[in-house]
Amino acid sequence: MRLEKCWFCSSTVYPGHGIQFVRNDAKIFRFCRSKCHKNFKMKRNPRKVKWTKAYRRLHGKDMTHDSTFEFERKRNRPERYDRNLAENTLKAIKKIDKIRSDRASDHIKNRLKTGKVQRQKEARKQLEQGIHLVKAPHALAQDSSLCLPKIKVNVSQAQTEENQPMEE
Repeated sequence: MRLEKCWFCSSTVYPGHGIQFVRNDAKIFRFCRSKCHKNFKMKRNPRKVKWTKAYRRLHGKDMTHDSTFEFERKRNRPERYDRNLAENTLKAIKKIDKIRSDRASDHIKNRLKTGKVQRQKEARKQLEQGIHLVKAPHALAQDSSLCLPKIKVNVSQAQTEENQPMEE
């Protein structure tokens, strides 16, 4: 059973599913569903469509370089059947799958770390600006460390509007 990849979104296309398009130059395009086929016909670039694998890899949302991807490569050379080899391969697939999922979760945690630091900075800044909403004014008057330092600004007295003649 051969599992193909969708040309547009890179998801798996199982036998008997999806659409196959053959161009005039005999290039074969396989699509997992009509959504991908329609986007291809509209000449959309998969790297610019947010839900595709190409977009996620290009913008650092999915892992791109990992040694576990090497096992997923397509190999065209047929191997002679060996029961022990097949058994060992199935065991290895489980281990590789676990390693890949662990690395993917680590990748996600590292991506979310930067956002967490940024959210904390924004929350701290917002708290400093709106401390009067959190603390009572009386408590702020008693403890000067909670307030921002007051700055005196000299303002020059300009002529008031009453003294100036109106222009028409």
